[in-house]
Amino acid sequence: MKMCLVVDDSSVIVEAEYGEQALEACRRQLPEAILLDWNMPKMDGYEFLRSLRRLPGGDGPKVVFCTTENDVAHIARALHAGANEYIMKPFDKEIVETKFQEVGLI
Repeated sequence: MKMCLVVDDSSVIVEAEYGEQALEACRRQLPEAILLDWNMPKMDGYEFLRSLRRLPGGDGPKVVFCTTENDVAHIARALHAGANEYIMKPFDKEIVETKFQEVGLI
C-alpha cells in the first residue's frame, strides 16, 4: 500500500497542518506521495518542499501542490523547487487521480 502525506492547514482533518510537522513525519518515514498546500503558518509549502528535497531520500516522494495560488510565478517556483505536479483548489477525486497517474503513482 502506498502512503500519501496530506499537508494542509485547512479545517479538514489532515496528517500535518504545517510544513514543520510534515517534515518531521518525513524524517520518520518518507511517503510515496505528498499533497501539499502552499499557504501554511510556521513553514509554508515552498519551504517544506525545499527542505524535503534536501533530506536523504527526499527526492523520492512525488509532490503535488494543491493550492489557490494560480499565477505562473508560483507554479514555476513550485516546479523549480521540486514539485512534480500542481492542482488548483478546489479540486475533486478525479483531478487527484489524474495527477497521480501523470506522476506515475497509479
